[in-house]
Amino acid sequence: MSLKIDQAILHAVIRADDGQLQCKLRPQPLSHSNALDDLVGELHRLYTAKAGKGYGHFGVPEGSDAEPNDAFREALTAWRTGNKGFVEFSAEAGQLLGQELAKYDFATGGYLLMAAYNHVASDYLFVALLSPKPSVSVSDEMEVQGSEHLDLSNLQLAARVDLTEWQADPTSKKYLTFVKGRAGRKVADFFLDFMGCVEGVNAKAQNQQLMKAVEDFVSETELDKGERQQAREAVFDYCKSQVAVGEPIQLKDLSDELADQGLDAFYQFTSTGSYELEDTFPADQSTLRQLKKFSGTGGGVSVSFDSQHLGERVQWDPVRDTLTIHGVPPNLLDQLKRRLANDEQD
Repeated sequence: MSLKIDQAILHAVIRADDGQLQCKLRPQPLSHSNALDDLVGELHRLYTAKAGKGYGHFGVPEGSDAEPNDAFREALTAWRTGNKGFVEFSAEAGQLLGQELAKYDFATGGYLLMAAYNHVASDYLFVALLSPKPSVSVSDEMEVQGSEHLDLSNLQLAARVDLTEWQADPTSKKYLTFVKGRAGRKVADFFLDFMGCVEGVNAKAQNQQLMKAVEDFVSETELDKGERQQAREAVFDYCKSQVAVGEPIQLKDLSDELADQGLDAFYQFTSTGSYELEDTFPADQSTLRQLKKFSGTGGGVSVSFDSQHLGERVQWDPVRDTLTIHGVPPNLLDQLKRRLANDEQD
């Protein structure tokens, strides 16, 4: 992996004797080592592979009259301009996080990791609150002893600033990405609040608009059913490849991919419609998967099938509200036969 670490540091967010959370600051950066390379490299890999990340920027939501929380951005700017050292910047960030955590009863602390690194010609700042996890190890003397390790598998409170994009285009709405929390708004948002970040690009909405544009585009071309499906799969494959390398969708590049399929002027088509698509936006693979599959769950029934089978192996009758499947999958057929045989014996 072509990842070069500039500086990295850990601060501990702990609960003091009075019950309040406070940040215990480390006075110097972490030493460069294979262990640090492995840690940051693995976090970079896990973070890049995270689905459903949010995209935002420093500031306040559009239309809001709230005062911006600029403390983190100002400290970051001071570090990048050489007016503060990395340790001083990270200490301010740790104190800001401690102040934010103190507002919530659910906060339990952890380790604040901040790592500045370069990957594929871009500079990044990775910020994460990592949880310790108890474990058991065996010493050289064959003694069993308790220890703690960082729980990287549960990476929920993390954000990454694309420093190169931020400094090249401060008006961008997507230079800061973050993991969207699963445990509710408060848990998801306090980490962004301490950084003064707001969501700028709704990736899911952009991907839904892209799907609508693709469907409208192929329906207006003189293609047969198979060719339309090939076009949908070309869009999906391009977007999937972008997800794999952690890159956003580029509408012009996607248009070129479709041109290779004999479908010209997709970019011009999207700009003349009412799709409100950005030229560049993050891919949301779960949304785009609908280009290749139909799936749904409800009332105890789950159905999923490749979209190419609609009208052939799978027939939909909108009047009767029924799906007819020709050629039941072998593993499902085996289950049905066994159940039928058991019922007939009763």
